[in-house]
Amino acid sequence: MKLIDTHSHIYSDDFKDDIEEIISNCRKVNIGKILLPNIDSESIPKMNRLVQRFPDVCVPMMGLHPTSVKENYREELENCKAWLVKGAYCAIGEIGMDLYWDKAFVKEQQIVFDTQINWALERELPIVIHARDSFDEIFEILESYRNSNLKGVFHSFTGNTEQAVKAIGFGFLLGINGIVTFKNSGLDKTVGSIGLDHLILETDAPYLAPVPKRGKRNESSYLVYIASKLSEIYQLSIDEVAKTTSANAEKLFNIELK
Repeated sequence: MKLIDTHSHIYSDDFKDDIEEIISNCRKVNIGKILLPNIDSESIPKMNRLVQRFPDVCVPMMGLHPTSVKENYREELENCKAWLVKGAYCAIGEIGMDLYWDKAFVKEQQIVFDTQINWALERELPIVIHARDSFDEIFEILESYRNSNLKGVFHSFTGNTEQAVKAIGFGFLLGINGIVTFKNSGLDKTVGSIGLDHLILETDAPYLAPVPKRGKRNESSYLVYIASKLSEIYQLSIDEVAKTTSANAEKLFNIELK
């Protein structure tokens, strides 16, 4: 069994004192790759340093997170683009729209999202979508790219079955994390109504630790709890869940488990 954590922020300061242990924990439970989404200009150096330190495990993305879209969004975009041109990144991410925290920059978020979609198309890379209280707005933008080669994943998917089917209809996968283990999330029922072929696994560490670690700092090795929950939902072995979801991730991000 080999698993891929397709979305983890283990380059953050939350892990500065024990990153060696974090990576060691991953190796012990067969987490073969950890994909690192970027946030903004401040996170790039930390992310790149971690990739240099653990090149066999850590794989970076490049993008501007919607909650970092402020008055200086053009400058932030230029910085991301400069890194994208000279680096080896597996995806454009994490990008999208977030209307939960702040609606002051909705128009700017739309511009930034659209701009980065075009980066992905130019470079034939997948996109990693952050969608919080913004499914309708994101679907509207994706509609104009329906006949393109755009591909990607809805990271930390928390939508209902109708939204899941619509996302899949655009050719996207769904990123499933610890939320699926939460008793009252309802995500287990949504996941159960669609096929495993449409899913990849993620932790979103240090956030959203799965049961039985809920409330603690999340880490990539906890991906095994998410895989275990999916094995319960689909009545499959964890090995089968790992095989399918890892294959989905390898194909989407053009990476290979050794």
